[in-house]
Amino acid sequence: MYKRILLSLSIFVFFVTNAQTYEIQYISSYNGKVQADQSPTFIWVNSEENYILNNSIREKKSEYPFEITKVEKPSNTIVSYAFLKPSETISTSDKESVSKQTFELTSETKKILGYTCKKAVTKINSNTIEVWYTNDLKINGGPSTLGQNMGLVLEIERNKNSLITASSIKKVKKADIDDIIKGQIRTTDLSGYKDLLWKSRFTTLNIFENEIINFSDESKSDEKVKRFANGTIILKKVKFPKISDGENIFVELKQQSNGDAYDRTGTVFFIPQDKSQSFFDGLEKGAKTLPVYENGNGKQYYGITSTENYDPGIEMMRFFTAFGIQKFNHIQLKGKDWQTISPYRQDITDLKPSLSEKELWMGTFIGNYDKGGHKVSLDITIHKSDQTIHKNNMVLPLFNTVNIMEMAGQDYSTMFNQDKGLFVEFTLKKDLKNAQLRYITTGHGGWENGDEFVPKANSIFLDGKMTFSFTPWRTDCGSYRLYNPASGNFPDGLSSSDLSRSNWCPGTLTNPNFIPLGDLKAGKHNIQIKIPQGPTEGTSFSSWNVSGVLLGIQ
Repeated sequence: MYKRILLSLSIFVFFVTNAQTYEIQYISSYNGKVQADQSPTFIWVNSEENYILNNSIREKKSEYPFEITKVEKPSNTIVSYAFLKPSETISTSDKESVSKQTFELTSETKKILGYTCKKAVTKINSNTIEVWYTNDLKINGGPSTLGQNMGLVLEIERNKNSLITASSIKKVKKADIDDIIKGQIRTTDLSGYKDLLWKSRFTTLNIFENEIINFSDESKSDEKVKRFANGTIILKKVKFPKISDGENIFVELKQQSNGDAYDRTGTVFFIPQDKSQSFFDGLEKGAKTLPVYENGNGKQYYGITSTENYDPGIEMMRFFTAFGIQKFNHIQLKGKDWQTISPYRQDITDLKPSLSEKELWMGTFIGNYDKGGHKVSLDITIHKSDQTIHKNNMVLPLFNTVNIMEMAGQDYSTMFNQDKGLFVEFTLKKDLKNAQLRYITTGHGGWENGDEFVPKANSIFLDGKMTFSFTPWRTDCGSYRLYNPASGNFPDGLSSSDLSRSNWCPGTLTNPNFIPLGDLKAGKHNIQIKIPQGPTEGTSFSSWNVSGVLLGIQ
């Protein structure tokens, strides 16, 4: 009896430790065409486990980050491993998702690599997925987590156009995984895993984190953040890494009211320091130390246009705060569930030549007169990409009339009340191909006859000839009512935040226009902006915030 038990135990151990392992390779195709330069998916599968990876990972040639999935049998527990960088690996497990999969089993069959396969169909996020699986090998597995409890999946087709199908099956002694999944592995929950994996796919430069932008004599600079103009400007020096041709850059700002109930002009900018004088000098020494622009209307506008020895700040993103978001969410209106944060995110890849490998002052301005003001967080993210929309290798700042130093004496941009408008001269040292003007414009004057509420044409002249004219106007402001809890309701049933405006809405950003200028020869040129600015009425006046950067290929 004792010998019989030992014999049975040894047979059990033999079969467990010698469970047959298969190595199966899969090829991807789209619309019937095999995808070129792919690293084929393959799996190691037996009765105890199913590892899902690709050939690049197996050959240790995969770029970080990458993932390996393990499905433990018979529990169908999914263990995910994310290799974020050579010294950092995380994992998480999911015991429920496979059991929650629902399939419509069909009677259709076909042969794949000589094995009889059955078809099952499921829907995932409006996608129709067909799974072909076989029970001939008496094991469960596949190239994804789909169908892990039905059989061995040899083909998956999505929406009749995307296909992954087994191209080879062979027996191996064991899964060659120990040399890949090794070292210290940090476990986390599923949402934490997804977040860390997502963030590892791009570079993040954290600029500001919950910083206050307000108006107060108590606003002082510290070792991390410089504050100017009574706290309405915050500034930080940022070191940008080398940014290659195949990378995209995004700026992302999150804003909440910290006491100010009104819609305010905001801008994210950086300060070029290639010339003997910069906008930073004006912040430290006063706006009137910067070059002055005059157009004959009797006013002086400091630091808004480029000169031989000075460049204005380059505007990365213009945004407008909502009416009191978060701070005033206690205001209750039936059917209104207020948003708690205003997110602004914009592609700034066109500014890459001025950022790559540069150390620059980056700043954020919100014009306000409130001691509580606003709270902001600001990040720059850099992403690897195959997109080649922006091919310019030159960025030349021309003008920026946003009165960033408003609370330090810089005048509003009212220069468009004269026919001269805004006139800037510049010199190109080399020919410039595919020149574009990156132009941001918004009209201001917050009463019924002010330019904020009256459409006005913007005309751009290059070397004396009008090259482009358009009327910047936004009619979608009502879409953002839930970002504006303190926006007053009018007797006509509208809210202030609903009203159409000159290219902006409370709680949104203003996109730049990319105006084609053709090929420009080396030498002197000029750009002129004309806008029929409305007249002053009592103490009310109109103004236009415009910024322009010349882009192109030299």
